[in-house]
Amino acid sequence: MNMKRIIVVWPMLLILALTLLAGCASSSGSSPNTNAPLSADNINLIFVVSPDLAYNTPGDINPDTANLSNQGLQRSLLMATYLKQQVLGGNNVTAIYALSPMTHLQTTKNYPDMAAIGFIQQFALLNQINLIVDASGGTYTGNSFPIYAAYAPGSVPNGVSVPYDASVPPVPSYCPTCTGLDFNNTYGNNELVSGIIKNNIPGYYVFSAPWETISTLMATINAKYGYNLNLPATYMGTNYVYVISITPSGDARLVTYNSNLHPPATYPVLPSPVATTACTQQQPYFKTVRAGGVGGVVIPSNANTNQTIYIVRHADAHPDPEFGFEDGNFVGAGQWRALALSNALRGKISPTMVYSIDPAQWYTVYTGFNVSYVRPSLTILPYAIDNNLPYSLASNFLLSVDPLDSVVAQNTSDFFFTHPNRYGVNLSNQTVLLAWESGHIRPFLNALLASYGGTPPVLPTLATAELEAGGWPHTDYDTIWTVTLDAHGNLTVDNALCEGIDSASLPATAPQF
Repeated sequence: MNMKRIIVVWPMLLILALTLLAGCASSSGSSPNTNAPLSADNINLIFVVSPDLAYNTPGDINPDTANLSNQGLQRSLLMATYLKQQVLGGNNVTAIYALSPMTHLQTTKNYPDMAAIGFIQQFALLNQINLIVDASGGTYTGNSFPIYAAYAPGSVPNGVSVPYDASVPPVPSYCPTCTGLDFNNTYGNNELVSGIIKNNIPGYYVFSAPWETISTLMATINAKYGYNLNLPATYMGTNYVYVISITPSGDARLVTYNSNLHPPATYPVLPSPVATTACTQQQPYFKTVRAGGVGGVVIPSNANTNQTIYIVRHADAHPDPEFGFEDGNFVGAGQWRALALSNALRGKISPTMVYSIDPAQWYTVYTGFNVSYVRPSLTILPYAIDNNLPYSLASNFLLSVDPLDSVVAQNTSDFFFTHPNRYGVNLSNQTVLLAWESGHIRPFLNALLASYGGTPPVLPTLATAELEAGGWPHTDYDTIWTVTLDAHGNLTVDNALCEGIDSASLPATAPQF
């Protein structure tokens, strides 16, 4: 009987010891329960490890595109709930920082790392933010949270457009409050985290980046502040979340969470079906053909050929009645659209690649509130994942806050529809799904139409009560513009297609997984 008790007790003690070693917090003091939510009184630096080609949980990353796989997307959806409930205890996040995708190019084709920002998007939408939405100071609370991904000084990769201000001559203008993480852990990463610690404002600061970036950043902070934390020495997988939790007295401890998630390898199924709708022509029907030699049309000598681009607006983003809510991200309703887009477009289009705006671009919404413009790129990320498509970013030129900026319109037209061009991009013989900023779509289509000479039709671009600047209806998230260049470069532009998702029926809060 005693021998039986000894046999039972020793394995129990061994399991307990291994659990404490693997999961416990470690530092100058250790945590009695790593599964307990973090204290809102502390500065909590929460490090979420996104997968990349070098470090990943098997099945989470697509080796051909360096993007999340269906399994990786599933994990991100489940991880969001875990972070919100188990790590934050249901509290609202304070700030979210993600890897600037162009700082980490992977595969021989140099695809940007969209996994880090995609891995944290669902979590962002489980939080809320209250923002000023009109000139009188009125506010609106949206089911969304900004993700900061802008470049810091010294982190802009070669070939990527450096952010500039409007001065003459222009000078580099980096976001003072919305920088993200640089894969190479430049000075900006350390300054970002050091600034949070120096400001000494308690809260939940979440960082999403690959293991190479996260491990180096944690080690740098640990050494700089002399925390003497027993940091993880090896990669443990994407289920692990690491937290440096700093008390008001300045003491720090490391808390390690293991979410123990086991996501399926199939594309996510929404909790309830998204309502579909027929195309309702929210924009007046438009179709034009600009053929060489007809009506004074001259095909540009560097026009692309055998190319089709389907252009969609970002997902639902402005839920207030005056459409003034703006945090650079889309809102909870938009996540239903983004996740439903692959099914909605099945049988309508067959792209060979996906393109969008570099989410590291930033702008000022109002004094003191700056955002990274992440929502177009995140809108079509699930589509790219489900269809195993390569994902590229237009990072060679900047968008303007003014949709009617003719230089930006021409740059966009040149980038997507000509070769050779100064950007080194050639999209001939490609079928592209492009997510873009809605106010800029009609202006760059006008620039494209005008480049063929003659007397081109002009799409209306002026703002009205129903139309935003650039001529796009405030409530239209459904219209698809199609641009086709045939084997000779003859141009066809129309807006006959739509996503077929009923915006009015989308829930205000993000789907729960």
